[in-house]
Amino acid sequence: MNHIQPNILLIYTGGTIGMIKDPNTGVLKAFDFKNLLNRIPELKLLDCKITTKSFKHPIDSSNMNPGYWLEIAELIEVNYDTFDGFVVLHGSDTMSYTASALSFMLENLAKPVILTGSQLPIGDLRTDAKENLITSIQMAALHQNGKPVIKEVGLYFEYKLYRGNRTTKINAEHFEAFESLNYPHLAESGVHLKVNTEYLFKPNTRKKLVVHKVFDTNIVIIKLFPGISKVVLETILNANTIKGVILETYGAGNTTTEPWFIDLLSHTIAKGTPIINVTQCSGGSVIMGQYETSTKLKSIGVVSGKDITSEAAVAKLMYMLGEKISAKTFKTIFETSLRGEMF
Repeated sequence: MNHIQPNILLIYTGGTIGMIKDPNTGVLKAFDFKNLLNRIPELKLLDCKITTKSFKHPIDSSNMNPGYWLEIAELIEVNYDTFDGFVVLHGSDTMSYTASALSFMLENLAKPVILTGSQLPIGDLRTDAKENLITSIQMAALHQNGKPVIKEVGLYFEYKLYRGNRTTKINAEHFEAFESLNYPHLAESGVHLKVNTEYLFKPNTRKKLVVHKVFDTNIVIIKLFPGISKVVLETILNANTIKGVILETYGAGNTTTEPWFIDLLSHTIAKGTPIINVTQCSGGSVIMGQYETSTKLKSIGVVSGKDITSEAAVAKLMYMLGEKISAKTFKTIFETSLRGEMF
């Protein structure tokens, strides 16, 4: 029987990984990704065929927005049947947001979509770009009985593959830039690639890929802090353009119990604007009703974000508003894990 090499599509959106230093000026600039194989000859040793596509104008990931998410999702959609796996090269600053957004956009995804990037440019002597890129391609090419091993949106960085919608960027300087504090990593790269099969997402592979393309960006994140101003909060929450609110609360979902604060939230929910309770702690979960300071939130209908990250909450809220989910079922659906983003 002939061994069939997996086809991998490499999508370059921008970011440090694709930069090279101009030897004369020392300034970083994006290089032509078509020359990737020449830059990293090791890629030729991989047991797969690699095709590259690049954004026409690569962007710094600080400029990432739902328009670009759509561009990535549509590149995956039109090439879905031709390729066995996808690797998206992306700047690290907003990578967790993009990974989360793609997980909601790509319903019934049955192939790997792995985001990666680097802290140092690919041409740098001590770069982490080569390892991240090579191993991401290997992860995307993993097959068992002719089927891909990973069937979800992952994020690979510094020897670990994480579920994309569970990640947060925790460090701007270390090579270990990302962490998934509420969910175990999916795979680890050591001498061998070790896949934690029990933690992989198991989609319904009988269903066809559905790509959701409408995101509503009229949302706001409000981070609570001692002394938060009533006037400022009223200004934000009374704005007619706001369609959804993410409230970053203390600890396990606690807030001030000041009557004005609870009344304001209650009034906002009564207008049909969902309020999602997400903890501002890096890890852990919202458990409304565990403390007296969150029982009122539960009774007025605040949505529990459980152990979701703020990044995934943003993507899920934009996605659900874009899908025009009715106010009646909004809470139930948000509190349900759709792509393994929460317990």
